[in-house]
Amino acid sequence: MSASSRCVLAVVPLLALGLGLTACTAEDGEKRPDGRVSASSANALSSLDVYFNTQWAMDKLWEDGLAEVAVYEAERVIYNKPRQFEYTQITVKEEFNQEFNVKTDTYQRADMFPVLKVNQFCRIPTDQYPYHFLTSLFFRRDQPISLHKLTSSSQEWCGTTFKAITDEGDQYTETYNSYWDTQGAGQRQLRRDVLLEDALPYTLRALRFEKTPALAATILELQQTSKATAPVSYRARLQVTAAPAADTPEPAWQVRVQLDEEKENVYWFARKYPNVLLRQTTWDGRTLQLKSVRRYAYWTH
Repeated sequence: MSASSRCVLAVVPLLALGLGLTACTAEDGEKRPDGRVSASSANALSSLDVYFNTQWAMDKLWEDGLAEVAVYEAERVIYNKPRQFEYTQITVKEEFNQEFNVKTDTYQRADMFPVLKVNQFCRIPTDQYPYHFLTSLFFRRDQPISLHKLTSSSQEWCGTTFKAITDEGDQYTETYNSYWDTQGAGQRQLRRDVLLEDALPYTLRALRFEKTPALAATILELQQTSKATAPVSYRARLQVTAAPAADTPEPAWQVRVQLDEEKENVYWFARKYPNVLLRQTTWDGRTLQLKSVRRYAYWTH
């Protein structure tokens, strides 16, 4: 067997876990891998507004010019073994411009709009070489549940993968480039009426926790992987309850996300605003436990 073949075979266990490769039931009851938008579901996401505080990110806290930097003790299964590492989630307000759809360098322009950026970074050691993941999610400040833009990249010794999802109004467009056969480079359209699994540590912070809502939502599977296959969507059930005191070091809300009959993710958020994610467990062995959180300008030297 060639060295390149051994390399490809070695990463399969991680990818099977990270991508949830089993088919799942979509909103209309059919099993489908991409979940394209349909006329009947184009406006479904707005129906979730009643369960969320759409003004959650408008608090003056996010106007202090600093970033919230939360560091977690984390675990993820790679090569059939749980790996321990640090996971960092950065949340900060930025000004975007419509022309380039990125953070603006010039402020004397009429096409600016505020976003909250959520960066998720980790370096995961294995027996042979490390994995690096960086996912950036952007949400218009007044729309905490509706993704505006995502970029996600992975780097390890087998290769590099990059994915981008952008909001086109009635659908998302995903552009991808990877080192996997049949997934080298391409573009696909995705349904617009979804929450992203990658975004749940941010999006769920805006829930109206005190009402302990129970709701259904379509969730697009995790994008923080090295694969670039068409993502699967789950018709999930979400339930908010008061977390048992023993679960977290401070009062918290617990959110159970039942993706399907067998797959469940659980998130714990602090009751006090800004409702920092305290803990997370997922069906595929990814765990987070808050280690520290503080606000500072991480980009300064």
